[in-house]
Amino acid sequence: MVVRVKLRVSDESRSVELVALVNSGYEADGPQLMVPVGIARRLGYWPPPPGALERVFETAGGPLRVWVIPRAVKVKVVASDAESGEVTADLVISQVTGEALISDVLCDELGIAIERPGKGLWRFRWEPPDKVRGSEGA
Repeated sequence: MVVRVKLRVSDESRSVELVALVNSGYEADGPQLMVPVGIARRLGYWPPPPGALERVFETAGGPLRVWVIPRAVKVKVVASDAESGEVTADLVISQVTGEALISDVLCDELGIAIERPGKGLWRFRWEPPDKVRGSEGA
């Protein structure tokens, strides 16, 4: 089991809810949300718009070609009884990943505290330690 959270991702013209994997191994210089092409299409970012930066990320599985749209989206965690603040994030589009991934910096800025990753348990950092939440379905 891993930690997945429900997100509301929006830009100036649309809003989408999705489930994303909290991936502390996804290191970034700033808040980034990596999405597969299908989600990028739902958000109106596929094919990549002019100004998208083609990059190669080094991953445990080898080099990964992605497109980065800086500061493209607002992201917030949406739980049944609470929401995080909204964070502006880079949208990273991957033709390989099968699900949305939250970078380490985005995790921090959203206030996510991973409590028991093997059991999929997490909480908002401002909540008491005994207030744990279960992982969302993929």
